[in-house]
Amino acid sequence: MMKIVIDADGCPVIRETIKLSKKYKIPCTLVSDINHQLKDEYAEVITVDKGIDAADFKILSLINEGDVLVTQDYGLASLALPKKTYVLNQNGVFYHENTIDQLLLNRHLSKQMRKSGQRTKGPSKRKKADNHAFEKSLDDFLNEHISKIKTCHS
Repeated sequence: MMKIVIDADGCPVIRETIKLSKKYKIPCTLVSDINHQLKDEYAEVITVDKGIDAADFKILSLINEGDVLVTQDYGLASLALPKKTYVLNQNGVFYHENTIDQLLLNRHLSKQMRKSGQRTKGPSKRKKADNHAFEKSLDDFLNEHISKIKTCHS
Protein backbone atom coordinates (compact mmCIF):
# COMPACT_ATOMS: atom_id res chain seq x y z
CA MET A 1 0.00 0.00 0.00
CA MET A 2 1.26 3.45 -0.93
CA LYS A 3 2.27 5.90 1.76
CA ILE A 4 3.48 9.49 1.67
CA VAL A 5 6.61 10.46 3.57
CA ILE A 6 7.53 14.11 4.08
CA ASP A 7 11.07 15.32 4.72
CA ALA A 8 9.54 17.78 7.15
CA ASP A 9 12.58 19.84 8.19
CA GLY A 10 11.72 23.20 6.64
CA CYS A 11 9.11 21.77 4.25
CA PRO A 12 6.64 24.53 3.26
CA VAL A 13 3.92 22.16 1.99
CA ILE A 14 3.25 19.91 4.96
CA ARG A 15 -0.35 21.09 5.34
CA GLU A 16 -1.14 20.62 1.63
CA THR A 17 0.38 17.13 1.61
CA ILE A 18 -1.54 15.98 4.67
CA LYS A 19 -4.76 17.39 3.21
CA LEU A 20 -4.30 15.24 0.09
CA SER A 21 -3.27 12.21 2.16
CA LYS A 22 -6.59 12.47 3.98
CA LYS A 23 -8.51 13.00 0.76
CA TYR A 24 -7.12 9.81 -0.79
CA LYS A 25 -6.94 7.90 2.51
CA ILE A 26 -3.19 7.38 2.16
CA PRO A 27 -1.02 7.02 5.27
CA CYS A 28 1.30 9.98 5.78
CA THR A 29 4.48 10.27 7.85
CA LEU A 30 6.38 13.43 8.80
CA VAL A 31 10.07 12.95 9.58
CA SER A 32 12.08 15.73 11.21
CA ASP A 33 14.88 16.23 13.68
CA ILE A 34 14.44 17.43 17.25
CA ASN A 35 14.76 21.08 16.17
CA HIS A 36 11.28 20.91 14.61
CA GLN A 37 8.43 20.04 16.94
CA LEU A 38 5.58 18.84 14.72
CA LYS A 39 2.14 17.50 15.62
CA ASP A 40 -0.73 16.31 13.50
CA GLU A 41 -3.89 14.35 14.19
CA TYR A 42 -3.75 12.46 10.88
CA ALA A 43 -0.09 12.01 10.04
CA GLU A 44 2.38 9.93 11.98
CA VAL A 45 5.20 12.13 13.27
CA ILE A 46 8.68 10.69 13.67
CA THR A 47 11.34 12.81 15.35
CA VAL A 48 14.99 11.80 15.09
CA ASP A 49 18.05 13.03 16.93
CA LYS A 50 19.88 16.00 15.54
CA GLY A 51 22.71 14.87 13.32
CA ILE A 52 23.98 15.05 9.80
CA ASP A 53 21.44 13.30 7.58
CA ALA A 54 19.71 11.59 10.54
CA ALA A 55 16.25 12.39 9.14
CA ASP A 56 17.35 11.30 5.66
CA PHE A 57 18.51 7.89 6.91
CA LYS A 58 15.23 7.40 8.76
CA ILE A 59 13.27 8.33 5.64
CA LEU A 60 15.26 5.88 3.53
CA SER A 61 14.41 3.12 6.01
CA LEU A 62 10.69 3.94 5.72
CA ILE A 63 10.15 4.27 1.97
CA ASN A 64 9.40 1.45 -0.42
CA GLU A 65 8.57 1.01 -4.07
CA GLY A 66 5.48 2.99 -5.03
CA ASP A 67 5.61 5.36 -2.06
CA VAL A 68 5.68 9.13 -2.44
CA LEU A 69 8.45 11.23 -0.90
CA VAL A 70 8.21 15.01 -0.60
CA THR A 71 11.66 16.58 -0.25
CA GLN A 72 13.70 19.48 -1.55
CA ASP A 73 16.94 17.59 -0.83
CA TYR A 74 18.59 16.44 -4.08
CA GLY A 75 20.85 14.04 -2.22
CA LEU A 76 17.93 12.30 -0.52
CA ALA A 77 16.02 12.25 -3.79
CA SER A 78 18.97 10.57 -5.53
CA LEU A 79 18.96 7.80 -2.90
CA ALA A 80 15.18 7.34 -2.97
CA LEU A 81 14.75 7.09 -6.75
CA PRO A 82 16.51 3.69 -7.10
CA LYS A 83 13.98 2.35 -4.58
CA LYS A 84 11.31 3.15 -7.21
CA THR A 85 9.80 5.81 -4.97
CA TYR A 86 7.99 8.77 -6.51
CA VAL A 87 9.91 11.85 -5.37
CA LEU A 88 8.73 15.42 -5.74
CA ASN A 89 9.91 18.76 -4.44
CA GLN A 90 8.02 21.54 -2.67
CA ASN A 91 7.02 23.01 -6.04
CA GLY A 92 5.35 19.82 -7.25
CA VAL A 93 8.15 18.90 -9.66
CA PHE A 94 8.99 15.20 -9.76
CA TYR A 95 12.63 14.16 -9.70
CA HIS A 96 13.67 11.51 -12.23
CA GLU A 97 16.68 9.23 -12.47
CA ASN A 98 17.68 10.77 -15.81
CA THR A 99 17.81 14.34 -14.39
CA ILE A 100 18.96 13.97 -10.77
CA ASP A 101 22.67 13.78 -11.67
CA GLN A 102 22.52 17.20 -13.34
CA LEU A 103 20.77 18.70 -10.32
CA LEU A 104 23.45 17.26 -8.02
CA LEU A 105 26.20 18.61 -10.28
CA ASN A 106 24.63 22.08 -10.32
CA ARG A 107 24.40 22.01 -6.52
CA HIS A 108 28.07 21.02 -6.28
CA LEU A 109 29.17 23.75 -8.70
CA SER A 110 27.18 26.38 -6.79
CA LYS A 111 28.82 25.25 -3.56
CA GLN A 112 32.27 25.53 -5.16
CA MET A 113 31.46 29.05 -6.38
CA ARG A 114 30.34 30.12 -2.90
CA LYS A 115 33.52 28.64 -1.38
CA SER A 116 35.61 30.72 -3.77
CA GLY A 117 33.80 33.89 -2.68
CA GLN A 118 31.39 34.25 -5.57
CA ARG A 119 27.76 34.93 -4.88
CA THR A 120 25.05 32.67 -6.20
CA LYS A 121 21.41 33.58 -6.51
CA GLY A 122 19.26 31.97 -3.84
CA PRO A 123 15.69 30.82 -4.22
CA SER A 124 13.02 33.46 -4.71
CA LYS A 125 10.56 34.18 -1.92
CA ARG A 126 7.84 31.54 -1.73
CA LYS A 127 4.35 32.60 -2.79
CA LYS A 128 0.92 31.10 -2.17
CA ALA A 129 0.82 30.23 -5.86
CA ASP A 130 3.81 27.93 -5.29
CA ASN A 131 1.84 25.99 -2.68
CA HIS A 132 -1.15 25.79 -5.03
CA ALA A 133 1.08 24.48 -7.84
CA PHE A 134 2.46 21.81 -5.51
CA GLU A 135 -1.01 20.81 -4.36
CA LYS A 136 -2.32 20.56 -7.93
CA SER A 137 0.66 18.47 -9.04
CA LEU A 138 0.35 16.03 -6.14
CA ASP A 139 -3.45 15.88 -6.43
CA ASP A 140 -3.25 15.12 -10.17
CA PHE A 141 -0.63 12.43 -9.54
CA LEU A 142 -2.57 10.77 -6.72
CA ASN A 143 -5.85 10.93 -8.64
CA GLU A 144 -4.25 9.24 -11.65
CA HIS A 145 -2.37 6.70 -9.54
CA ILE A 146 -5.41 5.76 -7.42
CA SER A 147 -7.52 5.43 -10.58
CA LYS A 148 -4.97 3.00 -12.06
CA ILE A 149 -4.96 0.89 -8.90
CA LYS A 150 -8.78 0.72 -8.86
CA THR A 151 -8.82 -0.28 -12.55
CA CYS A 152 -6.27 -3.04 -11.96
CA HIS A 153 -8.27 -4.46 -9.04
CA SER A 154 -11.68 -4.31 -10.78
